Amino acid sequence: MSSEGDLLHVVTADDISDRRRAFGKVLIWGSFGFLALVALAQSADRIGWLSLGFATWRPVLFAYVLWAVCLCWAQVVIRGEQGKRVLFVLPAALFVISMVVFPLIFGLGIAFSDWNLSSPTGRQFNGLDNVRQMWRDPFYWNALTNMVWYTAAILVEYAIAFGLALLLNAEIRARKFFRVAFLLPLMLSPVAVSWMIGKSMLEVRFGPLARLARWLGWDNPSFFGSPEIARFMVMAMDAWTFIPFMMIMILAGLQAIPKELHEASRVDGASSWRGFWEVTFPLMLPASITAILIRIIFKLKIADIIINVTSGGPGGATDSVTSFIFREYRDRSNVGYGTLLAMVYLVFIVIAITIFMKLADRWMNPRY
Repeated sequence: MSSEGDLLHVVTADDISDRRRAFGKVLIWGSFGFLALVALAQSADRIGWLSLGFATWRPVLFAYVLWAVCLCWAQVVIRGEQGKRVLFVLPAALFVISMVVFPLIFGLGIAFSDWNLSSPTGRQFNGLDNVRQMWRDPFYWNALTNMVWYTAAILVEYAIAFGLALLLNAEIRARKFFRVAFLLPLMLSPVAVSWMIGKSMLEVRFGPLARLARWLGWDNPSFFGSPEIARFMVMAMDAWTFIPFMMIMILAGLQAIPKELHEASRVDGASSWRGFWEVTFPLMLPASITAILIRIIFKLKIADIIINVTSGGPGGATDSVTSFIFREYRDRSNVGYGTLLAMVYLVFIVIAITIFMKLADRWMNPRY
């Protein structure tokens, strides 16, 4: 083996002239200046300060594509071989910016405007009026409160999913059959679940569960007439759909635990319960945190079942933020206000997920 080491993957500094570096900088800043100029002209045309005849934002899009190409080209011009390595990441980053950052900025512009699709005046900037309306909107804050209850129900779903995973991980008869059977709800869409259970089985007049409730002595089995019962039924239908998802993730984690650890705990005299709390549960924390986090993300988007079964009723008792914003768009055509609610909800989600990740990190990696 050569004493110089493996030179195949070593990138040496290229001999790049000052003239070439200057040309690369001109590429970057010249294309960026053109992009800024087009964006300012487009904004002035949209506000009404200029009349350039721009019907869409395509000029800004074309200018951004030109700047992205020049930026990638300039990396090779300025940095040589190292710049070619940057090209493995830079185009993806520019694509993310174009698909995430720009729509977010455009959404912020809509959020601070009065834009009702049924209004003949079109879109008008209204400052903080939407914020004041949101602050005084009891239905939006009720939907946020409901989301706290819906999200808290994940702990119960996790306990059920963990129990089912332990059951399917044990040596029981027809284990493969039960694994497939328990996954069937996950194969159904929430819309199908809402119509199959909410609109059919729980129908107050002819639904089989309603008839069973009457036979058991419930005179008026209205599953969606009471706010508390309706909220619980929405939680139950959503849990029935997604508990198998958490179960399969936890089951995969259980199967990855070496059997020798359980055998060693039994040799040491640990009971099944103590072995679970001191061996199984701690080793399952990474898989459990991942399953709960993904479930929270799905839960924060819950809307299908609510829209199809209750439409947020009775009196907004079952509304989620997503279903409330959906009706704000569909029923009231209030694009500006609905966009502001979505932006505020996005901020709440980012804060909640960040707090959850920090707490999970402290739980899994305690610092003494």
